Amino acid sequence: MSVIAGAGVGDGPAPDAPHVLDNPALASLTGPHARFAERRGRVLRYPADVSPWLALPDEPVARDWADLAALAGPGAEIPLAGYCGEVPDGWEITFRIDGVQFVDDGLAAAPDAEAVRLGPADVPEMLDLVARTRPGPFLPRTVELGTYLGIRREGALVAMAGERLHPPGWTEISAVCTDPAARGEGLATRLILAVAHGIRERGETPFLHTSAQNTGAIRLYESLGFRLRRRTAFLAARAPERLADGRVAVPVA
Repeated sequence: MSVIAGAGVGDGPAPDAPHVLDNPALASLTGPHARFAERRGRVLRYPADVSPWLALPDEPVARDWADLAALAGPGAEIPLAGYCGEVPDGWEITFRIDGVQFVDDGLAAAPDAEAVRLGPADVPEMLDLVARTRPGPFLPRTVELGTYLGIRREGALVAMAGERLHPPGWTEISAVCTDPAARGEGLATRLILAVAHGIRERGETPFLHTSAQNTGAIRLYESLGFRLRRRTAFLAARAPERLADGRVAVPVA
């Protein structure tokens, strides 16, 4: 079993040589994002107001599933991005969609004169833009994960993009969204390239995820110079009310 499972695409490490992007949440929380890590046994997660991502070990065993249930709480719905193995008895898959992982393969990354750095004071506007455009999870403290850039028109935030997972040597571009009234101006493209420029300036490589059904986004990413690295999955599972040994899965504070 693998937390990020699926068919590799193109050249890459052999199956017996895991890549940090195969389990990017684990690589992030044990690496550059270790300061965010909440841990129980071998299971890690981000604080609930930072990111919904959790990290199972590459080969989870019964003890890891019990720790995951305890970490999240009884009956909690837990995102298991990329996990393609079987879930234990008592767990229920509640959501699943095929996904893809893209990596920088020649982006024309460049700063953007109109892009401004966003911070904690901008979070209410960022949350409002996310609520209207639904690019994926963005929470009150997600902005702490890395650099977020935005474009304003007449003072209003109309587009943004930023950094999420941070495995060693890599940074994920995420929360790419544009207000419907400002679409068609290429703002998303400009912000992706600007965020990628900052990542490259640190000597790291940009990557990103999207739904395999999001053909418009896939065409955009490929046109910009991203290459499909891996097919994956986004799913969620509901933890049992009680663990296999009958104990209540008491959440960790």
